Amino acid sequence: MSKHVVKVLGKGCARCATTEQLVRDVVAALGADVQVEKVTRTADMIAYGVMATPSVVIDERVVHSGGVPTRSAIEAWIGALT
Repeated sequence: MSKHVVKVLGKGCARCATTEQLVRDVVAALGADVQVEKVTRTADMIAYGVMATPSVVIDERVVHSGGVPTRSAIEAWIGALT
């Protein structure tokens, strides 16, 4: 089975940085075999249909958009992958 990919979409604002760090922290805490990527290109974000950032995409499916997700939400998303 291929490795899961979690993408954090955002231009680099504080909320985007917080979201990326939360995702990385949860992945590390759960020991999940997940690749985390930061997406900053506007064209890439538009391709996902995202109008608000930060957004989180898991395995090419948008699971969150606009605002920092809660740690418990991220834990649920990552936990479901393992």
